[in-house]
Amino acid sequence: MTDGTEGGGRQPRKAILRFNGRRLCPAGHSPVEEYPVTLTVNGKEFVTLIASPHDLKSLVAGFLRMQGLVDCLEDIQALSVCPEFGAASVRIRKEVPARLVPTLTSGCGGGIGFNLPGTPGKRPATAGATPAPGYCPDDVFRTMDQMARLAERYKSAGGIHSAAAGDGRRILAHAEDIGRHNTIDRIAGEALLAGIDLSGAILATSGRVSSEMAAKGAALGVGLIASRTSPTDMAVEICEDAGIVLLGYVRGGRFNAYAHAERLVVPAACERIADVTGVILAGGSSTRMGSNKALLPYQGGTFIESIHRRMAALFRDVIVVTNTPELYQSVPCPKVVDIIPGLGGLSGIHAALRHVGSGHVFVVACDMPSVGADLVRCMVGMRDGYDAVIPESASGLEPLCAVYGKGALPAIEETLRSGQGKVVSILSKVRVKTLSRDEVSLVDPGFRSFRNINTPDDYYALREGEGGKAGP
Repeated sequence: MTDGTEGGGRQPRKAILRFNGRRLCPAGHSPVEEYPVTLTVNGKEFVTLIASPHDLKSLVAGFLRMQGLVDCLEDIQALSVCPEFGAASVRIRKEVPARLVPTLTSGCGGGIGFNLPGTPGKRPATAGATPAPGYCPDDVFRTMDQMARLAERYKSAGGIHSAAAGDGRRILAHAEDIGRHNTIDRIAGEALLAGIDLSGAILATSGRVSSEMAAKGAALGVGLIASRTSPTDMAVEICEDAGIVLLGYVRGGRFNAYAHAERLVVPAACERIADVTGVILAGGSSTRMGSNKALLPYQGGTFIESIHRRMAALFRDVIVVTNTPELYQSVPCPKVVDIIPGLGGLSGIHAALRHVGSGHVFVVACDMPSVGADLVRCMVGMRDGYDAVIPESASGLEPLCAVYGKGALPAIEETLRSGQGKVVSILSKVRVKTLSRDEVSLVDPGFRSFRNINTPDDYYALREGEGGKAGP
C-alpha cells in the first residue's frame, strides 16, 4: 500500500484537520489502517477478517487455530497471502465444515468476522432538499462529557466501553458494554423500542471507530461520530461516502476532523462569549509583595489593566470584584464589592454570582497575567450541568482560574456564614468538573495560565523572562 491510493482502489486521503480550540488547522496525522482479508480454506471462501495489515500469515494461522481447524503446524499444508488483493488461501488436513454457526464475540472485530451492514452511498442532490445541519464544537464536547458522566459501569469496574447518541444538548440513548460494537447495537435497540429518531444525531463513543462502527452509525442515520481515540482509514471512507462528520481524539477542548469538516460551525477566534461573565478578583492584602499587585507596572499600564484586556477580548461582559473600587477607575468596566467581606476569594466569587445576570462566571485573580484564551474557552465549553469547572496544574487544583455557576450559591453562602473562606471548602457540596493536568496540557502545554505573582522576585522574573517589557 501507499499513502496515496490504498489497495483495492481506495481514494487518496483528504487532509486531516485539527480544531485547536479556535480554528481548524492541518493535523499532521494519519488514521490507523484497517484491512479486510478474505480467507479461503480448502477452496471454500470461509470468512473476511478485518485487521491491521501487518504479519497477515500469523493472523490467518492463529485464527484457524482458535477455530479448532488446526492443532499444529503440520495441519497447515499450504498458506499464501496476497496483500495487494486482500486475499489469503490455506489448505489444511481437516475437512472444512459444510456450515459454520458463527459466534458473535464482544471483542474488536467481532471474533469470527462480520459482514458490514449496508451503508448509504453518496446521494444525488434533490431539489428542495433540506441542507445537512452544521455541528458546533461545543455540542460535541457537551455530548462527550455527558456520556462520560453516564458511564457508571466504567466508574465501578473499568474495562468497558460507552456510547451515547445526543442532539448536542441532551443524551437520547446511552449504552455500556465490554465490546464497543455492542454499545452501538444497544443504542439501536433502545432507539427502536422507544421510538427515538437518531437522524442527524451526534454519536459519541469511548472506543476506536472501526469500519463496522462507522457503518452502523450510517445505518442509524447519525450525522456525526465522535471518539476519544482514533478512527481507522476504512471508517473515514465510510463516513465520507455517508456524509457523516467524523471526529477523533476529542479531548481537552480539541479534536481531529477526519471527514466532512466543512459541516463544523467553528466560531470566529475573536467572537466574544455572551452567556458567561468574566470576573477579575482584585482583593487580598499583597503582604508578600509589599504593595498592591494589581497596580504593578505591566505592558505599559498595570497588571489589572492587562488582565482586563485579555478578559474583554474573551467576554462581552467583564466586572472587577474589589472592596476598593476607587483604585481601579482606569479599568473600563463595572466594579462590585463583597456582600460578605473579609473571606478572600470565596467572598469575591459570591459577590460576582449575586451581581451578574448570566448563569456562570469565569473568575481569575488579578495576579495571573498570562491566562490563556484556549484554556478559558475549553473550560467555558464544559460548564453545562456543573456548578464549577476547575483546572488542575502540577500544584493541584486552581480554583482562582475557574468557572462557577449560580447553582453553587447555596453552598458558597453556607460556607461563608460558617466563617470559612477557602474555595476548596465548597467542592464536596457542588457538582464539580475537574480538568485534569493531562487535559490542561493539551490547550496550555506550559501551564502558563496559572503563573501568579506573589513576591518581588516573581515580578522581576516575569519581566526578565518576557524580554524586560513584560509582554504576553
